Amino acid sequence: MKNVDQDRFFVKIIYIVSAVLSLAVAFLILGPRPDGIEGVLDVSLLPKLNATLNITTAILLVWGFLLIKKKKREFHKNVMLTAFGTSALFLISYVIYHWFKSGPKTYTGDWTTIYFIILISHIILAVVILPLAMLTLYRGWNSQLKQHRTIARITLPLWLYVSITGVMVYLMLY
Repeated sequence: MKNVDQDRFFVKIIYIVSAVLSLAVAFLILGPRPDGIEGVLDVSLLPKLNATLNITTAILLVWGFLLIKKKKREFHKNVMLTAFGTSALFLISYVIYHWFKSGPKTYTGDWTTIYFIILISHIILAVVILPLAMLTLYRGWNSQLKQHRTIARITLPLWLYVSITGVMVYLMLY
């Protein structure tokens, strides 16, 4: 397979995986559950774990950015792969939580408008960040540095926003 064909193939795979993950998460939050599944597994600690994973991801993203500014490419690569790993663990934990806990938690605080602005922007950008993070990782992994830098300039602030607002949503709900 030629490099251009291989590149197109993997970019298509990234978009397909992103769409499938987004639809799966939406279904898990809003869709029906098998009878008796809710409460089978105690998932009460997972929101705290998810917030911890989100803040860890944010810290790793900033650290990775600082490393590349210092031209520490190998260390940057490892830190960014770790950030991707903590985001993947978050997604797994989030899916497990929503499979065993029906529906989203209701906000009961006094900042309803602010909460929904944060939540809606977080959800939309979380969907957007899926393919962006994977494309950025793919470009870096394959030493397509010019394309990596170009997309990373978009990915980093959005990924940071999603990670930080994930923690904010947690703090507002719990």
